[in-house]
Amino acid sequence: MSEIRVRFAPSPTGYLHVGGARSALFNYLFAKKNNGKFILRIEDTDQERSTHESLKMMVDDLNWLGLKWDEGVDPLTLKDMGPFAPYRQSERLSIYKQVADEILKNGKAYYCFMTDEEIDRQRAINQAEHSYAHIESPYAEWPLEKALTELKNGKSAVVRFKTKALKKDYILPDLIRGEVRFPSDMVGDFVLLRSDGMPVYNFCCVVDDHLMKISHVLRAEEHLPNTLRQMMIYESMKWPTPQFGHISLVLDDDRQKLSKRKGAVACDVFKDEGYLPEAMNNYLALLGWSHPEGKEIFELKEMEQLFSIDRLNSSGAVFDRVKLKWVNSQHLRALSSEDLWNLIQPHLQKAGLVLPQDQAWQLHSADVFRSKMEIASDAVALYTPLDETRFAIAGESTEVLTWPTTKVVLQTWKKLLVDFISEYLSEEDFVRFENEVKIQSQTKGKNLFMPMRVAVIGKPHGTELKILTPLIPVKALIARAEKVLSHVESL
Repeated sequence: MSEIRVRFAPSPTGYLHVGGARSALFNYLFAKKNNGKFILRIEDTDQERSTHESLKMMVDDLNWLGLKWDEGVDPLTLKDMGPFAPYRQSERLSIYKQVADEILKNGKAYYCFMTDEEIDRQRAINQAEHSYAHIESPYAEWPLEKALTELKNGKSAVVRFKTKALKKDYILPDLIRGEVRFPSDMVGDFVLLRSDGMPVYNFCCVVDDHLMKISHVLRAEEHLPNTLRQMMIYESMKWPTPQFGHISLVLDDDRQKLSKRKGAVACDVFKDEGYLPEAMNNYLALLGWSHPEGKEIFELKEMEQLFSIDRLNSSGAVFDRVKLKWVNSQHLRALSSEDLWNLIQPHLQKAGLVLPQDQAWQLHSADVFRSKMEIASDAVALYTPLDETRFAIAGESTEVLTWPTTKVVLQTWKKLLVDFISEYLSEEDFVRFENEVKIQSQTKGKNLFMPMRVAVIGKPHGTELKILTPLIPVKALIARAEKVLSHVESL
């Protein structure tokens, strides 16, 4: 095959898992690096579990990540886009039937009329005898014409691929793992088509990869056992086998396959929490791939130029949420003030915070809090003290408000504010005021800092006041101080 063609083929039965997103990323990068094509194929033969909503969510997540595909379902309309349509397996059933008929005619497969009860009975006997024998179908050598007659008479059957005569080792030159050897007797006669005509994964995967001219299959390590069956099908059809590379699994911190029990694993959850797509791609690339210069922070464009399969690691990669947050913080801090505000604003709106609409204030606040955020949703806790409607005196402040020096600290702080003529304090103004309060009230340490913090945010612990006070109008600071003073007098 002269052109590099790779595919990502999710099943729309749920969310896009970060492991799936990483597989999509590596395929996308390999295609980009080699001027090839990246195809999005939808494996929706599980009709009971496949949903339009899941498909839409997966497409949206891939779009969010910026992994643009050349062929497949259209990102907006979900209609076919490309020369090898249809790209949904549920719409290719006649194609699979045609290929299955060819394999049947060539004597490489047969119709099997065994019932579930007969199969279960054989398995039970094998278990009782501690045998690892495969299921033996009494229909394996039936002439095709006899089987077709039975079908016409109303009987139902699956189509099974014959493996007993294939007495040899199948050798896979895996692009990541090196040579992998599969003895043919690892599998028994396996199903190609179910009795309802629906193809199984290993069969339709081979048919689609061949007809869509897929040159390289980069997929998760968990698919490695499927490769033997697929190699047998390729051989039976005399089709060229694409090059396979099996990517290491994404593991949790117990080195088990990553699952929801250890926290979020869905791309849309990370998106909703305020992770940047640039950071997700950056971190997912580090799970199994290494930058030639050892860099940990890089953009998608740089990956497109530098990606190579020989830098993929065959060992499992641990999904470290702390490291992901750190990577995200590095990308977040590189944003312009305007882009950062646009990123955090939806989270502030969702939280119902009432904040100034002045653009200069918004951009300044984004700069102030930039280094305090790892993900965009962190902004909610940072901005909440700035919402005048949320100001309240916390119960934890009671002890501080009963100290004998607290009242004079608050009175001095309020007087300085009342005499101030500008709309906002600067950091320098606050430091000067703090020093004035210290001198005039003759207090220091926690007896100074904690009452002032209660006067600004309603509790004795929190963000540095010299950062917060320049973002709160002086008139609002006065109103807060008066409220706290009134509370002190009522104690």
